[in-house]
Amino acid sequence: MRMKKAKIGFIGGGNMAGSLIKGLIADGYPASDIWVSDLDEAKLEAYRDQFGIHSTVDNNELANEVSVVVLAVKPQVLKSVSEDIKGVVKERAPLVVSIAAGIRSKDITNWLGGEATIVRCMPNTPALVGSGATGLFANEQVSGEQRDQAESIMRSVGLIVWVDDEPLLDAVTAVSGSGPAYYFLMMEAMEKTAIGMGVSKESARLLVQQTALGAAKLAMESSDSPEALRRKVTSPGGTTEQAISSFEESGFRNVVDRALKAAQDRSVDLSDELGG
Repeated sequence: MRMKKAKIGFIGGGNMAGSLIKGLIADGYPASDIWVSDLDEAKLEAYRDQFGIHSTVDNNELANEVSVVVLAVKPQVLKSVSEDIKGVVKERAPLVVSIAAGIRSKDITNWLGGEATIVRCMPNTPALVGSGATGLFANEQVSGEQRDQAESIMRSVGLIVWVDDEPLLDAVTAVSGSGPAYYFLMMEAMEKTAIGMGVSKESARLLVQQTALGAAKLAMESSDSPEALRRKVTSPGGTTEQAISSFEESGFRNVVDRALKAAQDRSVDLSDELGG
C-alpha cells in the first residue's frame, strides 16, 4: 500500500525512529518530506548525513511543518512532549502516531489539549531489522486515509495488525511486544544445553539461531497451523516425540499461559501508572 503524500515528522531520534525512517526511504518515500527532532545535535547531524532528511531541536517547528507527527519518545517523557506541542496540534490537527509503550490514547489526547487524531502503535524490537510485528489502534477521529498513512509507516518495518478495542493492545504487548524475549529465553536455554552435550559454543549458537529462523519462516509460509506443523515433525516413537512429551509433562502450556497473562496484567498496570 503506497502512502499518499504527507510530510512526516518524528519527535525523538532513537533506534525505532531510525528504523522507521530507514524503512520509509527504502520504500521510496522522499527524504525531503521527512523530519526528525531531538535534543542531541550529533544525532540529528547523523540523520542528515545518512538520509538527507530535515532535522530540528524544536518540536514545535517540526509539528508546524508536517501532517503526521510520530511520537517516538520514551513513555516517561511523552506527557511533557505532548503538552509542549499541544498548541500547534490544536491549530493544525495533524495525525498523531504514538509508538510509546503503555500510554493510552485518551491520556495523549488530554495532554494535547483535549482533541487529537491518534493512532497508537505497539511495535516490537525486530522492527529494528525490518521484521517487526505491530499492533495498531485508531481513535474515532482518524479517517480512512489517515489509517492508511499510519499503516504504511509501520509496514515499512514489518507486518501490522489492527485492533478495534484499545485494551487489546495490552494483549498485543504480551504476545508480540514482549514476545521476542520469550524466544530469546528458549534459544538461550537450548544453546546452553547443546554446549553441555558437547557441541561447541559457536556451533550451538548457529544451530539454534538457524533452527529458530527456519521454524518461523516455515510457519509464515505454510498454510498449516503450528499444531499441524508440530505433528508433521513429530514421528511416533522418535526423538521429537520424546522432547515434546517432556515439555507437556512439565506443564509447558500452562507456563506460557501464565507468562503471557502476567505480561498483559503488567501492561495494564503500566498504563495506569504512566497515564493520567
